[in-house]
Amino acid sequence: MILRYGIIGTGAIGGFYGGRLANAGKDVHFLFHRDYDFVREHGLQVDSCDGSFHLSQVNAYSSTSQMPKCDVVLVALKSVRNHLLNTLLPPLLHENTIVVLIQNGIGLEYDLQQQFPTLQIAAGLAFICSAKTEPGVVNHQCYGSINLGNYSCRDKKMFEQMVEDFHQAGVDVHEVEYHEARWKKAVWNMPFNGMTVALNTQTDLLLANPSTRQLIFEQMMEVIGAANHLGIKNLDESFAHHMIEMTEAMVPYSPSMKLDYDFHRPMEIYYLYTRPIEEALRAGFAMPRLQMLEAELKFLEKL
Repeated sequence: MILRYGIIGTGAIGGFYGGRLANAGKDVHFLFHRDYDFVREHGLQVDSCDGSFHLSQVNAYSSTSQMPKCDVVLVALKSVRNHLLNTLLPPLLHENTIVVLIQNGIGLEYDLQQQFPTLQIAAGLAFICSAKTEPGVVNHQCYGSINLGNYSCRDKKMFEQMVEDFHQAGVDVHEVEYHEARWKKAVWNMPFNGMTVALNTQTDLLLANPSTRQLIFEQMMEVIGAANHLGIKNLDESFAHHMIEMTEAMVPYSPSMKLDYDFHRPMEIYYLYTRPIEEALRAGFAMPRLQMLEAELKFLEKL
């Protein structure tokens, strides 16, 4: 089965995974915004710790209305722009298209399903240090695996082919249980994204200081407690220790929310903080440390 891919949001994440697929010979079509003209002229460069490459010929578009219908659409937009999906997605969809939300947070797939009731949806949970700070260049610093969770995909063969395509592109990919995967990603995202903003720092310094290291651990345990109250399995204290060890092995890193704050872009507070805090409270579990961090982020965003 040969799949055609569409990439909505060709930034640090969409540019990396879409670039890897295209570099492996897959049929990939990219939506660009600010750097459309640059990529049309110069191509797409991926500087990667796993081996850099350049795509000289890129199927680049400035509007989804110009793109072909796709079998798989990878949405790597920041979730603050998900209101645009009502317009961006329809030109790309046929009756069996799978839309993969490679985004941070809780509740994303549920909300998209309300807008497109018959759409096949999956979650993409990327474990990657990657940034895009100049036109047409993705800087992949470390890691790069992706977990794919089936939210509402009916076509199992197409889903399995998508997983195989990532594998053929040299990506460390795994099919995982959807709810578990979303909350496992939140264990890392909720502490580190907000704390790097609130304290104007990077991941390594948060863990090097005993006080903030302990706070990070306590925040992780709040996420794990919330997940357990919601019936999520395979999440306990050992996973928090694993996330901390993994982060210590990373290069000093500014997560996506820190980059958004530094470049004066809207932060993904709703799906990363407000929504999971609300879901936990409905299940009878409070996350006071993360509620405080949410309030600090809302304050900083208004400055």
